[in-house]
Amino acid sequence: MKPDHQEIGVGATEELSLRVSVATLVSVLFDSPDDGQTMLALERTATLRDIEGRPEVVVRAKPFGGAARLTDPQVLKARIGNFHYDSIQSRAEGDFRIQIYPPSWEKVKEICWEHFKETKKDILDFSPRRELAEEFEDTLNVRITSDQYHLKPRGMIVEDLPVGTDNVRAAGLPTVRIFYVFEARMVASEMIRMILANNRRYSEKDLQNMAWEDALQGGRGRANAILALGLDELKKLYRSIATDRRREPISIGGYQLDGNVLAILEEVDNPARKS
Repeated sequence: MKPDHQEIGVGATEELSLRVSVATLVSVLFDSPDDGQTMLALERTATLRDIEGRPEVVVRAKPFGGAARLTDPQVLKARIGNFHYDSIQSRAEGDFRIQIYPPSWEKVKEICWEHFKETKKDILDFSPRRELAEEFEDTLNVRITSDQYHLKPRGMIVEDLPVGTDNVRAAGLPTVRIFYVFEARMVASEMIRMILANNRRYSEKDLQNMAWEDALQGGRGRANAILALGLDELKKLYRSIATDRRREPISIGGYQLDGNVLAILEEVDNPARKS
């Protein structure tokens, strides 16, 4: 039976004041064909936003991945009590981006841990394969297949401290987060060549213009490309930043990186708690 998301309300209320975002992040790695160094591929996203009352296209690079999907919202409601989706779009897509009673957060963490350990599978789907296929199609116009990369889980990260989100669906709402982190090691040489070609193809101005064009054509005002960075160089940069500031957006080589890039970097201290 298809889950009925429409029975769940939308938006924050005085009681449902804590936003929860449960997402899958993927560290997409490959070996450079030039020198063999390990490279990290990130998704560069240009997004039309309202900045202090003015429309502006913001370009940032972030890990591949996306929201986990609620497969049975009614079972979740029975476990944690009443909740809302954070937006109409999240409800339409079944995204695990919800508003809860703050005391329900401990139960949400318990549920997510059960699913990661595979003791329960009845409430959410956090497999990254669908998101990888969709996002590579958005950036490279080709749908990546599971035989082109090796996938393995790394762990689950919990961010207990509520921080205002910059997500355009729920801007400013205090949000706690859970990340399911995976590693995808690219093995298909043709896919690696396409990643590197895309990495050199679009400037930030190009992506901004593409996002504006998308908005003018009735879209959401978005454009995507890929950014490939040397993994060791990126880790070195993060280690040079004070630990309590590593979750903030940073700049490298003129590129803006989203705060959640830290979550996919191994061997770099993260102020968020790991499970």
